[in-house]
Amino acid sequence: MSAYGSFPGARPRRLRTTPAMRRMVAETRLHPADLILPAFVREGIDEPVPIAAMPGVVQHTRDSLRKAAVEAREAGVAGIMLFGVPEAGKKDAAGTAGTDPDGILQVAIRDIRAEVGDDLVIMSDLCLDEYTDHGHCGVLDAEGRVDNDATLERYAEMARVQADAGVHVVGPSGMMDGQVGVVREALDAIGRQDVSILAYTVKYSSAFFGPFREAVGSSLRGDRKTYQQDPANVRESLRELALDLDEGADMVMVKPAGPYLDVLAKVAEAVDVPVAAYQISGEYAMVEAAAEKGWIDRDQAILEALTGIRRAGAQMILTYWATEVARTL
Repeated sequence: MSAYGSFPGARPRRLRTTPAMRRMVAETRLHPADLILPAFVREGIDEPVPIAAMPGVVQHTRDSLRKAAVEAREAGVAGIMLFGVPEAGKKDAAGTAGTDPDGILQVAIRDIRAEVGDDLVIMSDLCLDEYTDHGHCGVLDAEGRVDNDATLERYAEMARVQADAGVHVVGPSGMMDGQVGVVREALDAIGRQDVSILAYTVKYSSAFFGPFREAVGSSLRGDRKTYQQDPANVRESLRELALDLDEGADMVMVKPAGPYLDVLAKVAEAVDVPVAAYQISGEYAMVEAAAEKGWIDRDQAILEALTGIRRAGAQMILTYWATEVARTL
């Protein structure tokens, strides 16, 4: 017996004694159905193209994308979020390749729908940045500024062609004011009340997007600070949340995930719709780079990061490790 009698009387360590004990009392659990795989499909290539800043991630061909979708389905992943990368010569000021029914994203949606049907939730990025020669998420006015309302007209057209291609969920990600309402109206007008909207409700102007620019072959000049949110702000995020819900969002997202867990927790506490978080390219790249140097345990770091996002309130996590992690769970 201790010199201090039974002190301490409460011993939380009793619940950490073995792996089985820790597993039994775990408060947060990851499941393959929590995970969504973001994937890039590039026009005009014969082999997948590795993304240097994101080891293990590629720009897919149509064939390799179909294979990746099947692998995700077999691993139990819930969904796949598709980003199209057109040939450079097809970019223009209005991003017309993004609304071409035969554009790379629409073709890819059809490919995946034919391959997996309804077994995987097919999501599509609804934004112009991959398709504009200036790299912004909308069309520009005479002063070179992103024209919010003119961009909304383009988003409405994008929603229609993506729905026609067979997508289950559209993800308007450009952070234009009113984008969710316009997309919902456009979908309903063509009788596609069945297509859901995953609103990019909270999307910060983040340095962690860096590797993504390579992934989509971005042509961006300047920055997106006039439409993406200021990392210093939280109340602004809750205002965006209220607006998106009022406009008809079926699900809402916080992006990036890791640096904004406090915002994610506030959003999750405030809503009664599903909440997603996007573990973005920079978050992925940091772990992979540190692991390559031997500075961290890669597998443990991945699971710890994802568990933290889940614990903060995300019911769905977009992560480039989706299929890999789903196989281990």
